[in-house]
Amino acid sequence: MAAPSAGFSGSIGSDPASSRVSLEAEVPEALFDGMRDFLGHHPQWDQYRLMTSALAGFLFQNGCTDSCVTQHYLNGLFLRP
Repeated sequence: MAAPSAGFSGSIGSDPASSRVSLEAEVPEALFDGMRDFLGHHPQWDQYRLMTSALAGFLFQNGCTDSCVTQHYLNGLFLRP
């Protein structure tokens, strides 16, 4: 069975902290199902916030020292919608 594909859209702006790019990723079905279940139980989250938080967490925990990545990581830990 083909892996579900998640598409993300946006535009690149002049402010690097708020810039958005388009991303499309194929993920294993188990991860897609987990994401869908999580979003179903946490309506304050959406797919964009979840993916941003996951990506920032991965980058931060693996040595990325960019201040924007750090800020996204910390926002994911402490900010509530």
